[in-house]
Amino acid sequence: MSEIDDRERAIEAMVFASDEALDSRQIAGRFHDELTPGDVRAILQAIAARHAGSGIELVERGGQWHFQTPADLAHLLRRERDDPRKLSRAAAEVLAIVAYHEPVSRAEIEAIRGVQTSKGTLDVLMEAEWIAPAGRREVPGRPLIYKTTDAFLQHFGLASRKDLPGIEDLRAAGLLDPVDLAFDAAMDELDLVKDGEEA
Repeated sequence: MSEIDDRERAIEAMVFASDEALDSRQIAGRFHDELTPGDVRAILQAIAARHAGSGIELVERGGQWHFQTPADLAHLLRRERDDPRKLSRAAAEVLAIVAYHEPVSRAEIEAIRGVQTSKGTLDVLMEAEWIAPAGRREVPGRPLIYKTTDAFLQHFGLASRKDLPGIEDLRAAGLLDPVDLAFDAAMDELDLVKDGEEA
């Protein structure tokens, strides 16, 4: 086994001991300009490669690094407990809309859902630190807009929003409402009829 560099050992210890995920800049700052964020990132990648396939893995989520247990061992480590972050259907819908359409205003969320969204629903998601204000839309009234956070990516095991499931993934998992599927099929059929008429 090759000897591990002292800096690599130090970075591994920092990430392991930290209560929160750390990014390359935070870690580089502790080395007082001895390492750049790019150097730190290369070392983190080496640590991740060294742990690949072991009982713990170093992963990057939203630019931040933390240790976790591999997904294939989750069934051995799961404990029965009440999840303090059980979301209501409304909160789950709002979270999905923000994730897929961000940045998005409350009015835009309501337009997509077709119903009013209570301030409490947004508050629950902000308290969970899954969404956060992202400034104001430059339109009359300057409404507040919302985006997802790094905590959202970490909680759902996503490296970035690009990893969100697409329509085909959701269909395959049976997560789309049968009414939506029937509507899509009807629209496809209507398009075929129109194409036939034009021909």
